[in-house]
Amino acid sequence: MHPVLVPNNAAVHTQKNHIPQNTHPNPFYTRQEIKETTTTCLLKYMRRAAAINRANSLVGGLFSFRFTKHVKAMSSSSSSASQDFVSRPVIKKVFAKLQKEGDGAVVRRGISRSEQKLLDPFLMLDEFSVSPPAGFPDHPHRGFETVTYVLEGGITHQDFKGHKGTIYAGDVQWMTAGRGIIHSEMPEEEVNTGLQLWINLSSNEKMIEPNYQELSHSDIPSAEANGVEVKVIAGESMGVQSPVYTRTPTMFLDFTLQPGAHIHQNVPESWNAFAYVLESGEGGCVFGSSNASPVSAHSVVVFGPGNDGVSAWNKSSSKKLRFVLIAGEPIGEPVVQYGPFVMNTQAEIDMTIEDYHYGKNGFEMAKYWMSQ
Repeated sequence: MHPVLVPNNAAVHTQKNHIPQNTHPNPFYTRQEIKETTTTCLLKYMRRAAAINRANSLVGGLFSFRFTKHVKAMSSSSSSASQDFVSRPVIKKVFAKLQKEGDGAVVRRGISRSEQKLLDPFLMLDEFSVSPPAGFPDHPHRGFETVTYVLEGGITHQDFKGHKGTIYAGDVQWMTAGRGIIHSEMPEEEVNTGLQLWINLSSNEKMIEPNYQELSHSDIPSAEANGVEVKVIAGESMGVQSPVYTRTPTMFLDFTLQPGAHIHQNVPESWNAFAYVLESGEGGCVFGSSNASPVSAHSVVVFGPGNDGVSAWNKSSSKKLRFVLIAGEPIGEPVVQYGPFVMNTQAEIDMTIEDYHYGKNGFEMAKYWMSQ
């Protein structure tokens, strides 16, 4: 798409409960007592044993009560553990408005240049909707990656290096543009919707050879528990991990929460994170705190820094909540963007424009190729 221009390594800490051992004194008899008659000795022994048994019973009962109470407290804490996390705060909300893009296509741009400083390494997020004959005809890229996640229909893509294929609902294409690619993205069916995320590359990887990773919906690992389902496009969640290799460390998770469900997702402390809401019932989507203001569908929620990660609640009584949670490790380098070219300096942008115009340094096929 060409505008005018997500391993969870969260540590798990457990606390062991050290249970003190009861110690019981052995009855000890003096020599004088040993000399007493067998009957007297036996009576004394029985009286001491009875006293010890009563003491043991009292101590054991008290210990049992305290231990049971402690276990119940632990159980209660565990069952509400998701309520005890301190979630990252929400620092910005952006409603993605409709705008025209490509050749007759419509997108909702959730991330634009104004959010780039907050969300390094992410450059752009579009929710697209396109029907034939509209689409995204031949256009170039350099210096970053595009992640296309089809939600409905299908998108056929082809590039000047001979790569061609169609991704359908639930499929993902992770394209590393690197030093240069020219490609087209055209709709396959009558209704075609999805997300496209742009992820920056570090300066030492901007000029690598282009590369693709493609996953069908059946290849994307998922997990489900307590009314929460997650599809792990990149990174790790709920004990499952994506096979996608991310040059810029990234987490890309597709969550569906049933009414009343809640999720807490760990995010590395140094990473930037945001969510994009795809579906939500009235007042159902809440992030950061259970009493926060709800967020509507087609909104970006930017999270501030924090240690614990991100929490979300579905407060709707009847409708599911669906959102993607995306997080990544900041690159911390200057970003100079000119349309579909993203480099570190203006001089590199000028060189990119020249390379594209004259068909060199990765754009050699630009003069001869046209999509079918």
